Amino acid sequence: MKPDDLPWLPRGTVYGTLLNFRREAGLWAPRMTEAPYQAAPRAPVLYVKTANTFAASGAPVAVPGEVELGAALGLVIGDLEQKAALTQAGQAQAAIDAGVHGLPGVAGCVLLDDLSLPHASYYRPPIKFRNRDGFLVCAPAVTPLAELDLATLRIEVRVNGALAQTVDLATLVRDAATLLADVGGFMTLQPGDVLMLGTDCLADGTRPRARAGDRVEIRAPGLATLTHALVPEAA
Repeated sequence: MKPDDLPWLPRGTVYGTLLNFRREAGLWAPRMTEAPYQAAPRAPVLYVKTANTFAASGAPVAVPGEVELGAALGLVIGDLEQKAALTQAGQAQAAIDAGVHGLPGVAGCVLLDDLSLPHASYYRPPIKFRNRDGFLVCAPAVTPLAELDLATLRIEVRVNGALAQTVDLATLVRDAATLLADVGGFMTLQPGDVLMLGTDCLADGTRPRARAGDRVEIRAPGLATLTHALVPEAA
């Protein structure tokens, strides 16, 4: 099999974003003034998905029980030097296509399932809940930005064929361009890194759940569809 035929997996660091959908931010707003932080966050709240979590679309994911599903759109950071070279070579359109919609440095987008064990608090780094093996399932291919309209994009989550959630990117607290700029204000994203726009909750504040034996599908117009099954974790 040629390298280009292999399913896509991240080749850099993957960053998740918390509280970036209006519904969940609104539900948490009354608690943001409580200890230990006593104020709403001013900058994006990020966490890291480590390399052991990366799983290709179609791969079975072992789970110890119920898991929360986290449909997310990932911005895949491209090679800025390559874009500069394209411009210098007179390939202006290629350079534009590599960073449109106010997202310079982004090569494209990919659907992800940011799995987590259920937990109640954002106040501690949730490594043991979010960073189990296989807990970031990746769609098989990255879609160029020029082919997408992020402002109107809706992501569907299906469990065993039944619609479990619709994620509307029009309801982001920070849209893709704003999130990218705000994160860039305190850290440098490298080529190959992925910045997730965040995951949304349901109306009651929970997330869709699934368990061993279930099959999950995440899809959105213009993007490669992600599918995976959940299997029991070995005793």
